[in-house]
Amino acid sequence: MFPNEAAIEAALAALRRQRDALDRQIADHALYLELGRRLGAGAAPSPVAAEPRPPVDSEARPGEDIAAARRHGRALVAAALDLLHEAGRPLHAGEILPGLTARGFDLPGHDPVAALNTRLWKRSGPGGPLRRLGDAVYAPSEEDPA
Repeated sequence: MFPNEAAIEAALAALRRQRDALDRQIADHALYLELGRRLGAGAAPSPVAAEPRPPVDSEARPGEDIAAARRHGRALVAAALDLLHEAGRPLHAGEILPGLTARGFDLPGHDPVAALNTRLWKRSGPGGPLRRLGDAVYAPSEEDPA
């Protein structure tokens, strides 16, 4: 016997929620991996290594400071929100990137659009400033006062 339409729709909705949860976990881990690499902790410490790490230079570069990285991320999302408001329509991450670059933001890596998509995706959850409408397509959330 085949399930009815309501049961199939409920099962699809549950699977989509699971996929969204997995996609968020993947995005989180990709972000952590990127941050770890940017902060110079890309390689996992050897379990046998007993030597202490050399002291960090007191003159830290902006990419190595966690607080600065968080501020940069918040500023990047705020600038993306400004671009979305200016456009007055949803935009793909590939359309947002040139505007961010023009405002002085730099997204390192082999695929800056993918890096931007990961950052925006992470902030598009419930209570976040963004709403994800499709693959790398974003709009301001309904809760956004602007």
